[in-house]
Amino acid sequence: MGPIEFSDLRPHLVRGAVIIVDASLDLLDVGEAVARDDKARVAAWIEAGLLGKPSLETIAAWEKATTSAWTALVVQPFVLLREGLTAQTN
Repeated sequence: MGPIEFSDLRPHLVRGAVIIVDASLDLLDVGEAVARDDKARVAAWIEAGLLGKPSLETIAAWEKATTSAWTALVVQPFVLLREGLTAQTN
């Protein structure tokens, strides 16, 4: 889990593997639910609008932005993405 640049994000966007995680959710909790294939929790978050794929308009805005900060968590085959950098604790 860590920061990611748009250039590194692009190939994952092309293959449709990026999932935006709402700031109200803990990125690690979402990653664990996805990894464990917890369909009920993931479906509830999607239904509530807390998880979803970026729209073409969002991607276009990201491409044009001069400064952007995202935190990403890779849970193969997905890249979970939160706008804004999240402080990490070790």
